[in-house]
Amino acid sequence: MIGRIYRFVKRLAADIMGVGESRVWIEPNPDEETRERVESVSSREDVRKLIHDGVVRKRPASTPSRGRKRLKLLRKRKGRRRGSGKRKGPRIDEKEMWIAKIRAQRKYLKMLRDKKLIDRRTYRRLYLLAKGGTFRSIAHIRTYLKEHKLIKRRI
Repeated sequence: MIGRIYRFVKRLAADIMGVGESRVWIEPNPDEETRERVESVSSREDVRKLIHDGVVRKRPASTPSRGRKRLKLLRKRKGRRRGSGKRKGPRIDEKEMWIAKIRAQRKYLKMLRDKKLIDRRTYRRLYLLAKGGTFRSIAHIRTYLKEHKLIKRRI
């Protein structure tokens, strides 16, 4: 029966003070007289008197826990979850770009060599130039071949 009265007092006090019920504090070990006053509450006015006398108080607001934030900062400091899968937007791995480009260039050079458009010696020199990053693209190889007149006939 006492618990129900305390819940009632808590609810009214929360409404009067403009806070949640969890922030209402009622004297945990009251003397006999105070306990009787709390148990005999029947109106808002009674609760206001209890608040005025300090039997019922407002607890300070608790700050949100920084546990999640701290964990996130710890992971960042340790270098976790920073890979390409975590990032958003059109970022392309430079190594993957290089692999795609060099494979296309080598395939093109091989095709020229197999069709006898360039000799083996020229092929080897161009292959090493491609490996060194001289050419931006296949079109760049074509212009290089035309400028240096290394191709035997038109492509």
